[in-house]
Amino acid sequence: QFEPGPALGGHLLEWPAGHVVKCLCHYHPDDPADLRQAQDRALRQLNEACRLIGRDLLLELVCSKSGAVTATTVSDVMRHIYDLGIKPDWWKLEPQDDAAAWANIDAVIDGADPYCLGVVVLGLEMPEAALAAAFGAAERARHVRGFAVGRTIFAEPARRWFAGEINDDQAIAEIAQRFAALVGLWPRPAQT
Repeated sequence: QFEPGPALGGHLLEWPAGHVVKCLCHYHPDDPADLRQAQDRALRQLNEACRLIGRDLLLELVCSKSGAVTATTVSDVMRHIYDLGIKPDWWKLEPQDDAAAWANIDAVIDGADPYCLGVVVLGLEMPEAALAAAFGAAERARHVRGFAVGRTIFAEPARRWFAGEINDDQAIAEIAQRFAALVGLWPRPAQT
């Protein structure tokens, strides 16, 4: 279900025209059929609302919270979403363990949507070393444009700041350092 409720299109009209609609979707091929069907209906509704009001859609797809993930799990779910007639402008995908998974993702996008703007890699609060490995696996993926990592950067400094263990300046410095470290781990320059 969507946070704004059933009047999704009307709610999105209140947003500035340049904003991208981001939807987090936990979806796994092994989910119960009724759950998958409900997800499909909701995703179709969101896609239609975005298209009618001219908003880009970023679909954040998380499969690992619901079951085992192989080199084809994420690409299979993406293909299913494309088969529903949904073409997100952007995908936000969890890190994949190997380059084969990214090759499968590239193949699905190539076959279904040549106008897709790309993929950003999410972090799922992974430690820096795990993100470095994930970034390396994504290095040759043609559609990966960058990363969108939050909690890995700010969660620990925020916890310590809220506990009064560090002050504002210390929190800002630590968050900036963590972000700079992740940028340094990214294996290639930003694509234009």
